[in-house]
Amino acid sequence: MAKFDLLFSVPLMNAAGTLGFTPDISGPVDIGRLGAFVTDPVSLEPRRPAGSRAVLPFAGGFLLHSGYPNPGLEAVIRRYAESWRRSPVPVLVHLLLPGDDYRALYRLREMAGRLEQVDGVMGLEVSLPLRADIDSAAAAVQALQGELPLILRIPLDHTALFSLQVERLEGLELAAVSLGPPRGALVGPAGELVHGRLMGPALFPQALQAVRLLAAAGLPVIGAGGVYRRQQIEQMLDAGALAVQLDAVLWRSGIPIEDPVQNDEISSQ
Repeated sequence: MAKFDLLFSVPLMNAAGTLGFTPDISGPVDIGRLGAFVTDPVSLEPRRPAGSRAVLPFAGGFLLHSGYPNPGLEAVIRRYAESWRRSPVPVLVHLLLPGDDYRALYRLREMAGRLEQVDGVMGLEVSLPLRADIDSAAAAVQALQGELPLILRIPLDHTALFSLQVERLEGLELAAVSLGPPRGALVGPAGELVHGRLMGPALFPQALQAVRLLAAAGLPVIGAGGVYRRQQIEQMLDAGALAVQLDAVLWRSGIPIEDPVQNDEISSQ
């Protein structure tokens, strides 16, 4: 399936939306322990924060609604291309599909073509909109075919369907699929219903099952979701993942990632 292989010195990376647009070598997370760095999501045009953004806890995790704010592709390239070039680890740029209108897929090709000219970019990861199906995914992958390896991020709650229809992706130059947070809803402090991404340790059993299903269907998969311990990384790799992405665990202020080979915890208390 893949025209390009993704090779990681360490099968570990951050998930999009966790560590900013460029590696911070002086930050609390030891970037050198990652095999690759994934940027925050980038859209073609600037996006404002959601007007009703929120973080709502639930047992075993939290709901996050942010709207994926970013300054747009050209501004991100201007600000961060030089630091990508100097990054101690390879950089994957995470792209947001330009809206739910698939007539805009040609704009994805425009984004990919622009990034192919930027030194230091190892590959691309692209998110699908909420209502995406397997045909939409195939169309997005087709639009992004180019010189850079491509990772397709599938929402965790879509993986069973994708694993049953994997033949729709055959013949496409897709390096891997990764797992994005599932969606959910909680009642906010004013009684309003808040929709957003679900994150936290409670997601791990669902994420591990998703890795197993996708790997069994023949897809190269990057695991993610609820990973907080070294043992969970190993379980995802044993289930067939070629690498694992970390998300909310990285937000423990001042705590670096521990070596997943030598330590029992990703982070210590």
